[in-house]
Amino acid sequence: MGEDGERQLGDVQRTHWQQTYGAHPGMYGEEPSAPARHAAAVFRAAGAERVLELGAGHGRDSLAFARAGFAVRATDFSPAGLDQLREAAGAAGLAERVATAVHDVREPLPLPDASVDAVFAHMLLCMALSTEEIRAAVAEIRRVLRPGGVLVYTVRHTGDAHYGTGTPHGDDIWEHGGFAVHFFPRALVDALAEGWTLTEVHPFEEGELPRRLWRVTQSVPGPE
Repeated sequence: MGEDGERQLGDVQRTHWQQTYGAHPGMYGEEPSAPARHAAAVFRAAGAERVLELGAGHGRDSLAFARAGFAVRATDFSPAGLDQLREAAGAAGLAERVATAVHDVREPLPLPDASVDAVFAHMLLCMALSTEEIRAAVAEIRRVLRPGGVLVYTVRHTGDAHYGTGTPHGDDIWEHGGFAVHFFPRALVDALAEGWTLTEVHPFEEGELPRRLWRVTQSVPGPE
């Protein structure tokens, strides 16, 4: 597809998500996702206090992390989604625990090195990102995590029923209903864990179809 084509597809997807959140406020409901509930337990066991959620959307999982006592920084490339998150955090009395920032994961994270304890990304890395952009995003996540910090992410994989169907964009990216997805082969999961401690690659299903995903848990090696 080429670098220009990748950037154009990502920009189109950004507009599409902004319009979707605007048209369907709170589209994922108020209950946290199952991966977020799992991640909260993992983060607590790791002694985390500062949690970064990438691709937070309208914030159902960020709010759950805040309720669990974490200080949360939530990012998304949709201002509409984050507006809904801030409103919900205020209504729930959680505004002091939740900070938001508009951020495109294709760009460097606006955070210092080793400044967060844990990172959560539910289906963000399988958006319309090239393999190179995914690798760069994970490198940025590692940069901002402290030693011993934990990353929990989920991605749709090549065993999903939508893989290989719809509109192809190359690099295992297929588009359905206006949403483009990068379906992960297992080799990509393993490549992204190089230099990390890979704890778990857990298969699960979610939603209609159903979508088939992996929940991946990996951590930055701590000090010797």
